[in-house]
Amino acid sequence: AAAAAAAAAAAAAGRGAARRGLSTMSQFGLYGLAVMGQNFALNVAEKGFSISVCNRSPAKVDDCVKRAGEELGANASNLKGFHDAEEFVTSLAKPRKVMFLVKAGAPVDACIDLFLDLLEPGDVLIDGGNEWYENSIRRAKRVEEKGIMYLAMGVSGGEEGARNGPSLMPGGPREGFDLIKPIIEKVAAQTDSGPCTTYIGGDGSGNYVKMAHNGLEYMDMQAIGEAYTILKSVGGFSNDELAQVFTDWNSAELDSFLIEITSIILGKKDVDVFNVATHKRLPADESRTLVDMVLDRTGNKGTGKMTVKEGADRAVAVGGISAALDARFIAFDKDARTEMAPLLDGPTQVPEVDKEQLIDDVRNALYCTKVCAYAQGMNLIRAASDEFDW
Repeated sequence: AAAAAAAAAAAAAGRGAARRGLSTMSQFGLYGLAVMGQNFALNVAEKGFSISVCNRSPAKVDDCVKRAGEELGANASNLKGFHDAEEFVTSLAKPRKVMFLVKAGAPVDACIDLFLDLLEPGDVLIDGGNEWYENSIRRAKRVEEKGIMYLAMGVSGGEEGARNGPSLMPGGPREGFDLIKPIIEKVAAQTDSGPCTTYIGGDGSGNYVKMAHNGLEYMDMQAIGEAYTILKSVGGFSNDELAQVFTDWNSAELDSFLIEITSIILGKKDVDVFNVATHKRLPADESRTLVDMVLDRTGNKGTGKMTVKEGADRAVAVGGISAALDARFIAFDKDARTEMAPLLDGPTQVPEVDKEQLIDDVRNALYCTKVCAYAQGMNLIRAASDEFDW
């Protein structure tokens, strides 16, 4: 109730400021201008909202302002850069809405320390990083003691999504969400069902949904990899043929981002490939596809492990997600696999199959697996939601 009252008072103050001729103040602020932060800020400005940006190192601010001039055309003036955090906050219309995009852990606490001294009751502070949900619950309590509303918002879609339309999962006070809703609904990816964002629930819920989202995506991607392997090894399909199969699948019930990019990846020839370290173009070879040149060694960023751990802690079955995580562990241990391969016997000949029937069978199995992945992720979210009253 206190936060709601503060938000209402701050909103009234903001409207009063606008009437006094201060409407040129920015509607949104973003701190932390690595690639994700810059792309998100440019997205906000491109959608017609005024935004102030700031960063610990001034060079990143200048880079972002330069990119706005190069990429946003008439909307470039919507983005303003600041080298000083206090001036950055002062540039924002009340109630202020400040989002930060920094690495999880100590940098998040440092940002909170910085902005608690600069923001006022009724303002909103938003963590857009990939943080552990229990940390966000703890931080929300600390921030709310100052009358500031704290939202932890999962951001999915990577650097490209941040620039062109991510999936956004905000959790925290409803009053805080209502203040940022008009902006994030425009910035988020747009679908036939509406923007890819909604109010998730209370403190920590946004992080939790993002974690489960990533975990079930492990299972989804593992299933796609296994579908590829069966069609290639058993069906004898070439990569070009597989690209067409996945293209066809993407026009029916399997329509999804992952299926779409799989079709593109499988059809990509080994041309226009660059060394990420030197930025130099690698030798081209039109006779082969790029996927065959990629090292079969997969890592993980931790959210899959978090999801499996949460499943165990809450006695929720996430067996498919766990199996997908195990597959990544096995893939990562490339040296052991290479050493053991000569010691393992397997079929040397594959019986002839009906290719069209195999495509149908694998498609149906993949669809079923995707349903199971979503069911496991949603069941885990339900269990946590019941406990935390999200």
